Amino acid sequence: MSKQLLAMVEKCCETAQGVPLEVLADAGYRSEDNLQKLESKQIDGYISLGREGKSQTVVSGSENPATSRMQEKLATKKGRKTYGRRKGLVEPVNGWIKSVLGFRQFSLRGLAKVAGEWGLVCLALNLKQMSPQLEWN
Repeated sequence: MSKQLLAMVEKCCETAQGVPLEVLADAGYRSEDNLQKLESKQIDGYISLGREGKSQTVVSGSENPATSRMQEKLATKKGRKTYGRRKGLVEPVNGWIKSVLGFRQFSLRGLAKVAGEWGLVCLALNLKQMSPQLEWN
């Protein structure tokens, strides 16, 4: 998964026709290479270095300088607040899909069929967001 971060950033740049000011990502996208490349593109990255609530080991600045800088940045009040925004962007949607729709695994196999099934899940999510007066049980 970590190899996909820069590809996603490039796709965002292409789609939005500009470079993002910030990138928020979970620990699955952590790598020294990713952090260095974000810095070289002058993108302010906030990439988790581990699981939230778990103790973190101190990173050696000489071996992993970008990771060490990220650790220092995430330890600041601004770093925690900025990274904390990620929860409000992604987690509610995933939680709603799992708990309200009960969608936890795909029923179909094959990329085209799974893409179609996922499209239906996203359609249901969008309908819910567009129609708050509807009651979903």
